[in-house]
Amino acid sequence: MNLALKDISHNLGRFLLTCLGLSLLLGIVLAMVGIYRGLIVESLGLVRAAGAQVWVVEGGTRGPFAEASRLPGDTRETIAAQWGVAAAGGVSYQNIEALHRGQTKRLMVVGAQIARPGEAPLVVEGRPILRSRYEAVADRGAGLALGEQIRLGRDTFTVVGLTSGLVASGGDPVIFITLRDAQKLQFDLAPPAARRESVRSAGATGTTDTVNAIVVRLLPGVDARRFAQDIVRWKHLAALTQDDQENVLARSVIDRARRQIGLFTTLLLTVSTVIVGLIIYTMTIDKKKAIATLKLIGAPDRRIVGLIVQQALAMGVISFLTGAALIGAGHGYFPRRVVLEPADAVALFAVVLVACLLASALGVRTALKIDPASALAG
Repeated sequence: MNLALKDISHNLGRFLLTCLGLSLLLGIVLAMVGIYRGLIVESLGLVRAAGAQVWVVEGGTRGPFAEASRLPGDTRETIAAQWGVAAAGGVSYQNIEALHRGQTKRLMVVGAQIARPGEAPLVVEGRPILRSRYEAVADRGAGLALGEQIRLGRDTFTVVGLTSGLVASGGDPVIFITLRDAQKLQFDLAPPAARRESVRSAGATGTTDTVNAIVVRLLPGVDARRFAQDIVRWKHLAALTQDDQENVLARSVIDRARRQIGLFTTLLLTVSTVIVGLIIYTMTIDKKKAIATLKLIGAPDRRIVGLIVQQALAMGVISFLTGAALIGAGHGYFPRRVVLEPADAVALFAVVLVACLLASALGVRTALKIDPASALAG
């Protein structure tokens, strides 16, 4: 006869209610781990979408995702002429808010040159941008349909293609337009502002042909790090390899979120451990006389310890599986992407088992102190 199962069936309602509350806590822990994984995927997705091996940016900066970077547009021709370059393209990045269907949409607008690195990487529906003006490829997260029109700045764009799962580090859906359109969107002023600026800067000349970075693809066998070092040495620019760019983004954007999510996860696991410990302790106190009777009839201590430890582990296993099922069913409804990886679930399951073993220590200590003679008391 399994004493743990017998005792659980005797207090089934309280046990299941405790498991339900604990499963919600563990589900939140698993969701926070998934949110962190999703944050990494979202943050690095736009960087990886460019398909670059080297990022050439303004000298003294760390690239467009960490700080401001501006280069003359003709820098692309200079970089493209370097030995070892297979293709190079100018790109620009800017956050905007657009009023569409009576709602304000916050978007990350990427300006890229047609058929060059930096354009929309994979169009899952529709087609890539083929015309030089007023066409766009949007991510499905933007809520735009094929053929739909959206006003960006003072121009109207037609959505000709859709991507999937491509957002900026802040969670804003990405929309691709041509570099020429992006430069116009960034620098084109409203008529009153344009007249004012023309008066203030009469006689001055300027250009809007600027980009935030040059993304470079190299020929096979060309070392990306050495190429970047040569650009820095001879062209007075800054250059980062793809790995460098991802590391910069991870340190500047993801690291603080990782520490915050890690803190909340630790707190929730601590609360879960305390809850399991209190419930096991309460259940041990409730069956004080039964444990004393077991000792009186000669039951070994390991059997009593096994009773308490098995109950704690059962509570942890049932709660974890229930919480994982809830998050697995509902993770698609979160406003940010939740990435649930099997390795994270296995690691959390192991942590939950260890926490349950630690939580059972208080109940075990209490049970071992029970005097067998108390079973004969009235």
